[in-house]
Amino acid sequence: MSKDQYQGHDYYLMDELLSDEHKLIRDSARAWVKKEVSPIIEDYYERSEFPNQILKGLAGIGGFGPYIPELYGGAGLDQISYGLIMQELERCDSGLRSTSSVQSSLVMYPIWKFGNEEQRKKYLSKLASGDMIGCFGLTEPDFGSNPGGMTTNFTEDGDHIILNGAKMWISNAPFADIAVVWAKDPSNRIKGVIVERGMEGFQTPEMHGKHSLRASATGELIFNNVKVPKANILPNKDGLGAPLMCLDSARYGIAWGAIGAAMDCYDSALRYSKERIQFGKPIASFQLIQKKLAEMITEITKAQLLTYRLGQLKNEDRATSPQISMAKRNNVDMALKVAREARQIHGAMGIMNEYSVMRHMANLESVITYEGTHDIHLLITGFDVTGIQAFS
Repeated sequence: MSKDQYQGHDYYLMDELLSDEHKLIRDSARAWVKKEVSPIIEDYYERSEFPNQILKGLAGIGGFGPYIPELYGGAGLDQISYGLIMQELERCDSGLRSTSSVQSSLVMYPIWKFGNEEQRKKYLSKLASGDMIGCFGLTEPDFGSNPGGMTTNFTEDGDHIILNGAKMWISNAPFADIAVVWAKDPSNRIKGVIVERGMEGFQTPEMHGKHSLRASATGELIFNNVKVPKANILPNKDGLGAPLMCLDSARYGIAWGAIGAAMDCYDSALRYSKERIQFGKPIASFQLIQKKLAEMITEITKAQLLTYRLGQLKNEDRATSPQISMAKRNNVDMALKVAREARQIHGAMGIMNEYSVMRHMANLESVITYEGTHDIHLLITGFDVTGIQAFS
């Protein structure tokens, strides 16, 4: 990949709405990405590997649980700060943001919100520092959009439980130290359980052959009579609502992250269109190219406004699940369309790894599917506005 020349885009002067702390956090994340990740990401994407050596640096910029209280090793930042970090990470690669948002929203968040004090003190500071990496086990081979149908379950055995089942499409699984796993107890109630690497019968095979999110480690979680202490059960919330609260936090981060991917594609297309000469002049001088660029920055700006307002609502603890669904659905769809238009502007060069647009486009095909598919989020909004459930 050529040198990272990215510049942020702020058509509606959104920076004026950000605090000095917000801008410092964003700019620090951007600088770290440009220095440490942009030079290597294309190589790792082609090798289909996650660059594990960046985990400590990712922790250093607040990439792991930035809104977790300082008492537990987090940075104690607000939700807009979290969003801005996700934006800068996905501006580089969706797999980078996935690693961060899984650790933050799907591992640290449930331990913080649903765990007891002993669990918080045992895990959160190590997760925040990157000394421990986690993953989140909800999706199963036969249960994706219908997680309530999961078959992973446990029985009781004295001071332990015996866990059986399998989870699939799990980011960070191949190298995770712990997994927050959602399983049904003997009464068929969904509970969160912290499973640690090294527990007998627990395996995390990596999934290969991906054409998307290649710089992110994806695997399975397999539980074959895994003996887990009852002390590892998250005690303060159960039922399907618990993992869905985690997904709300992650989807919120995705809504911000997708803007980053879109801005990177737009930035590259804008620069290329001014430099590429055809018929004796830059292609940016042609009406069709200007139409594409104008529509891109318009859609990016609309997404920025939508997501900033959502961040305010999150800070006030007033954001609803359907509002988060709307932002995730809108912004990822927007980013995917921007990536496709950017690829067109780059012409044949758009498929080459000298530019990031084709990689973003491939990644976003996963992002539009995971943590609630594009159509499922549409139905969530439909249910919210009509009061009529149409999922099945």
